[in-house]
Amino acid sequence: MGPLKGYTIIELAGIGPCPMAGMMLADMGAEVISVERSTVRPATQKKDISYRGKKSIALNLKSDAGVEALLRLVDKADALIEGFRPGVTERLGVGPDVCAQRNPKLVYGRMTGWGQQGPLAQSAGHDINYISITGALHAIGRKGEKPVVPLNLIGDMGGGGMLLAYGVVCALLEAQKSGKGQVIDAAMIDGAAQMMWMIPGFQASNMWNVNERGVNLLDGGAHFYDTYETADGKYISIGSIEPQFYAQLLERTGADTERFAAQYDYARWPELHVELTKIFKTKTRDEWCKVMQGSDVCFAPVLDINEAPDHPHNKARDAYVTLDGIVQHAPSPRFSRTIAAISHGMHQPGADGESLLTDAGYSPDQIASLKSVGVLLLPE
Repeated sequence: MGPLKGYTIIELAGIGPCPMAGMMLADMGAEVISVERSTVRPATQKKDISYRGKKSIALNLKSDAGVEALLRLVDKADALIEGFRPGVTERLGVGPDVCAQRNPKLVYGRMTGWGQQGPLAQSAGHDINYISITGALHAIGRKGEKPVVPLNLIGDMGGGGMLLAYGVVCALLEAQKSGKGQVIDAAMIDGAAQMMWMIPGFQASNMWNVNERGVNLLDGGAHFYDTYETADGKYISIGSIEPQFYAQLLERTGADTERFAAQYDYARWPELHVELTKIFKTKTRDEWCKVMQGSDVCFAPVLDINEAPDHPHNKARDAYVTLDGIVQHAPSPRFSRTIAAISHGMHQPGADGESLLTDAGYSPDQIASLKSVGVLLLPE
């Protein structure tokens, strides 16, 4: 089940992008072992979707025996991923050099915001900070207004979790040929910069004004690439960039084709925005769906996260599943032969500790001893 079946990934439990990467790898069939340091998760993690499909062991890593137990898991693993500040795992005694001595083929994935080196490497930060120094945050917003925070999608998730998962799979492929592992330095600033790849080319082609927000092709400046409010206070999105799609937009909205003819006359974009705003407020969102959906206008209703799973296209693709009482995304991408699937829901912290240590070669007496001295923590 899944293209990564047979691979074992150790994840040092944390928050945000590293758990997302672990979830993606588990969705693809890898056995992902979440190493937790307590059997009590914070309130924010008690309904954490990223734990799906993962096994859990809780170890006291402040003890030599706890570190040794983790290293015994490393002996048989293909990769380890962690999301601490640089140097933390070294101080714990499970840094990349120690792990490589135990398992030379181990891929060691490190997820940080600022990267493993540089003047900010030891500073605290969050998504909003990482996307600030890459130009991404500056580019997002309305004309004359401050930058708009795009959730934590660019730094944490796209530029972080996905980058780490991609790096792990690349390194696993290389290790098959070389027989050697390596360390992955996955930094959210690097990922955010990578996600901005298209904009420098636009600027070099005189197609992007870097000094202003909300005046460009893809930032809401174009009247044919924006969101509009409908009569019922909801919203729709339009992305009619190509001339043939733009022609359909004008036809289906009933807009004055002569007035709207000069699609790329930048000076007229503001007034044409005003005209389309008036037009879209004449019908409800559902009424515009009947007019536009399925056409080449490049149209979609703006749905909230509760509405999205019920959209007919999402339902047809089985894009959402219900697990642990939470409606959530299904594994992606799709594969024709090695079908990706969620193996199970969230396990309690420490629930798999005994079985995992048994597989690592610990005897029942040794496991009992680790439990008695508070090294192996089990759920009550």
